[in-house]
Amino acid sequence: MSLPALPLTLESALATVRFMEDGYNGCDPASLLPLYAIDCQWRVRAEFVWGRDQIRNFLARKWRRELEYRAVGDLWAFHENRLSICFVYEYRDDSGSWFRAYGNDNLSFLPSGLIGQRTVSVNEHPIERFDRRLIWPLGPKPADYGSAIDLGFGPLATP
Repeated sequence: MSLPALPLTLESALATVRFMEDGYNGCDPASLLPLYAIDCQWRVRAEFVWGRDQIRNFLARKWRRELEYRAVGDLWAFHENRLSICFVYEYRDDSGSWFRAYGNDNLSFLPSGLIGQRTVSVNEHPIERFDRRLIWPLGPKPADYGSAIDLGFGPLATP
């Protein structure tokens, strides 16, 4: 994917959401790093991350802990150089316990199209293996699988 031209359009915002979704489902930090500015600033939960090296380390650590990771997202809002994604992801830890996380990912793009700032809020809870709803072979979500809202994870849905 090429970097979005600014100001964002509905088409470029949707393409960016799908690219991010595919990148996260690939669990490969290197595939996501080209989207971020060299000095990109992140806040994820209570952790602050600065720059591509720290982003790479953060994501590698995340996917060492969060096994069988699968995510779906929806475009929540966009305007000129800002994009908001609501997302859901499921994973298991190394003891075999399953979790579902819900969150919002707010991105701010620089004039170059690179992401200069990322602020993420995430909450998770344990689920049983049979309660999983994000089930497909590891890797990108199949094109016909549906979005978070399609799967009943919309803002007013119950978990």
